[in-house]
Amino acid sequence: MKRVTVAVVCALCTSLVQHAAAQAPGSYPNRPIRMILPATPGGPVDVIGRTVGIGLAEALGQHIVMDNRAGAGGIIGAEIVARGTPDGYTLMFAHSGPLAIEAAMHSKLPYHPLRDFAPVSLVAASPYALIVSPASPAKSVKDLVALAKSRSGKFHFASGGVGTGIHMAGELLNLAAGIRMIHVPYKGAAPSMTALMSGEVDTMFNGVSSVLPHVKAGRLRALAVSSAQRSPLFPDLPAVAESGFKYETAGWYGLVAPARTPKAVTARLQSQLHNALNRPEMKERLASQGIEGIASTPEQLTQHLRAELEKWTAVVKAAGLKAD
Repeated sequence: MKRVTVAVVCALCTSLVQHAAAQAPGSYPNRPIRMILPATPGGPVDVIGRTVGIGLAEALGQHIVMDNRAGAGGIIGAEIVARGTPDGYTLMFAHSGPLAIEAAMHSKLPYHPLRDFAPVSLVAASPYALIVSPASPAKSVKDLVALAKSRSGKFHFASGGVGTGIHMAGELLNLAAGIRMIHVPYKGAAPSMTALMSGEVDTMFNGVSSVLPHVKAGRLRALAVSSAQRSPLFPDLPAVAESGFKYETAGWYGLVAPARTPKAVTARLQSQLHNALNRPEMKERLASQGIEGIASTPEQLTQHLRAELEKWTAVVKAAGLKAD
């Protein structure tokens, strides 16, 4: 019995040593990585996440499995990552929804956006475009604001749902311009653009990559972009801020891991992500989608997230959108 017990103990020790060696940061990654995409397939988070994921997988020399976990504004996917094993093999392609907007709207979430995630890097950003139908009398942001004031409470803006980035972009304009546009949520950005083109609503914000084909075809008119300055990708579109309003927002994306993920692991992810983003082919692929790649430090991502939380908390309070 003693010989059997010793043999079992030795085998167990050998297994534990091998497991520890396999998990050592220096050997990371030595198996496929799971990247949670907290959004539905085909949307901006999914498309951009998969584009960046392919580049990161090539840089790491390891396969990345993309896992769409949509629902509750991204909360479902974020909770999976927050509760994941902190070993670098569960990541989230994060965006403003679950880590900023939902946190501003809900007093209680199954995770804390700052405490329960290890930041890796900002990844990309893209401004929204403020759009109207070609039949609208608004030819500029000032025209639109004047029109909204003349029809206060009867001027409607669409979005892809309550708490989405394009919804909050409209609420931010309400606050910045002192107007009262009424929000009309649809089940996705595509149906909301259809509603705008048919005249059901008066205006909306949407991602520039989704908007431009319709603008070029004459089905929509773009008035401005939501970034603080004009986008180098769309230099002919003025920024909303050029009309004299304090206004800035954009769709942004980042990479996070569960809290307590070893810093050696997040450092390797960061360095290889930056390598991937700096490749000319990656820049071209993102630019074709109206996206600007961003390489940041984990600290910069944390600072950005804090600023987003502060901004959207103020907007949610002003708009009366607190859900609980």
